[in-house]
Amino acid sequence: MKKIIGKLKKLVFGHVSILIVLLCIVPLFFVGGGLFRGVEIEQAPMEQEDLIVVGVSQLGSESGWRSAHTLSIQDALTKDAGYFLILNNARQMQENQIKAIRGFISQRVDYIVFAPVIESGWETVLREAKDAEIPVIIIDRMVDVRDESLYTTWIGTDTKEEGKKAGRWLERYLRKMGRASEEINIVVLQGTLGSTAELGRTKGFCEIAEYHDNWHILEQRTGDFTATRGKEVMWDMLRRHEDIDILVSQNDDMTMGAIEAMQEAGISFGEYGAVTVISFDAIYDALELVKKGWINVDIECNPVQGAYIDKIIQRLERGEPVEKSYVVEENVFTKENVEKFMDDRTY
Repeated sequence: MKKIIGKLKKLVFGHVSILIVLLCIVPLFFVGGGLFRGVEIEQAPMEQEDLIVVGVSQLGSESGWRSAHTLSIQDALTKDAGYFLILNNARQMQENQIKAIRGFISQRVDYIVFAPVIESGWETVLREAKDAEIPVIIIDRMVDVRDESLYTTWIGTDTKEEGKKAGRWLERYLRKMGRASEEINIVVLQGTLGSTAELGRTKGFCEIAEYHDNWHILEQRTGDFTATRGKEVMWDMLRRHEDIDILVSQNDDMTMGAIEAMQEAGISFGEYGAVTVISFDAIYDALELVKKGWINVDIECNPVQGAYIDKIIQRLERGEPVEKSYVVEENVFTKENVEKFMDDRTY
């Protein structure tokens, strides 16, 4: 298939160069510095036709985790490694991702990689990619499609298990504190509604909570995975609920916003505070707060997935089979174990 695509590139890239120049001036793309550091949207040089052309649609730049995720892709799919990378920022909009994927199809890229902003609504564009015989690698979040042949493989984390880990940690913590039989009031800052991370973490935590009649989830509201919204929603929750024991925040950026809200409201939190803080993602800045005792536990969601993409593409290039899914390894961080992991932390 790559030989066929290589021939098509000779016919198509001359015309596509005009399209790419136009795309460069549209805010949908970031060129050069910022989040997508080192990315260039340009015509693949004819003298370097041996490069594997990969179109990547990243769902956005909403968090520190997402920045680390994007950087891992950039670091893995370099020209030195044999790749020509076209990287698109969808700015949290599914329609932008669909446009980007269709653009990749029209450019006849060798592979399409994307992190879907939500799970539903991908059937049509994925079928278009399949009809064009372009392998699709889904990363981070999942897609909900009836026909799984529409994508080649998925790389990501088990978000439902992450939610369960948070619930199991809370069980152990309450026993340790002698509060296992107390009435426990919980508020949840959810991520983008309908995203794999939100769905999985919500479902996983709630499955554990169902075993405890004394756990009361007072409210679950989305903070859209951003610090600003996390702070706004946490402020509102503090006004609405006088007695909050546990904050479950589905990513570190929202957690940091929520911490600001609690500080401004004069509410103590963390290791010696009134509100126990459970967070997700485990980016470096949040682990510093775990070390300080401000965050009680941080459930890792590993963003370093670029190397997995590279390995899968290389297997496909050799004509070797790949698994339908690859789950990235993750840890759980508390004050007791966090320090030994921080020196080698890359995100």
